Amino acid sequence: MLARSGLFFVLITLSPMQFLRRSIAPAVALETTLLVHGVPRDQSLALAHRLDETVRSAGAHPALIGLIQGVATVGMTAQELQLLLDAPEVPKANTANLGALAHRKSHAATTVSTTMELAGLAGIRVFATGGIGGVHKGYGEHLDISADLSALARYPVAVVASGCKSILDVAATREALETLGVPVIGYQTDTFPQFYCRQSDLHVDARFDDAADMARFVSHELARTGRGILVANPIPSADELEVRQLAKWTDKAFGEAGKAGASGRDVTPFVLGRLHELSEGATLRANIALVESNARLAGQLAAAMHAPRGS
Repeated sequence: MLARSGLFFVLITLSPMQFLRRSIAPAVALETTLLVHGVPRDQSLALAHRLDETVRSAGAHPALIGLIQGVATVGMTAQELQLLLDAPEVPKANTANLGALAHRKSHAATTVSTTMELAGLAGIRVFATGGIGGVHKGYGEHLDISADLSALARYPVAVVASGCKSILDVAATREALETLGVPVIGYQTDTFPQFYCRQSDLHVDARFDDAADMARFVSHELARTGRGILVANPIPSADELEVRQLAKWTDKAFGEAGKAGASGRDVTPFVLGRLHELSEGATLRANIALVESNARLAGQLAAAMHAPRGS
């Protein structure tokens, strides 16, 4: 993530996009939307350093991904991250607007879908995030499905996440993943986690209790299908939120979003912000804890995937 001296870099022109890669294997991709939009700005650098050290301590190299003046950058430096944090307005890059933002030489923070796309181009096969996007509640009334789902079906990257964000329609999201042919494997769990909560009544496709065994499967499956894999890693039990209390906060936040006139892409940040306030910071603390846990597992997975056979 925060590039050190001695790392190689390659500048590739993907007309009209430029692509800067600073990474060495085994690498773990990390998104910038979490740091720029997901936590208070005064906590961003500290979290970036913690994720950096967490991945390194697991035996891999972090590669923070973002758009710097239109250049898709894999393995951002601390100075480049600071550019994004100091900018008055940084758009979120999704798979639909990435090309336009690059064309306009804009800064941008990468979401799950664009982080997957750029990691795939850079040859990085493991990505750590908090939770993926999915099918939004009220789908029967209006179409609102995250590009993260189609990205998992398009790019050969294993995404380590604590399921999908709990404010989504979790059951519909799990069904959509199956429809798209995306394998959902659980690390030391039989059920699909719900972000702040460890369990659900939804099942994973396969359970793995050993990171090395999981790494062998992931390597073969990515090569076999050319599609992504969702590695479901539940939030640490000590940081899990109580289901009923979380439901009360969520219902209240959605009710307030409706009264405030929030719609479309504005609903998720509104609800997440209100959850932080209603929970007195508990949801933010849980979010950070699960992201660090996912970064640790992603580091172990990447290291095991690049270990010599038989080791």
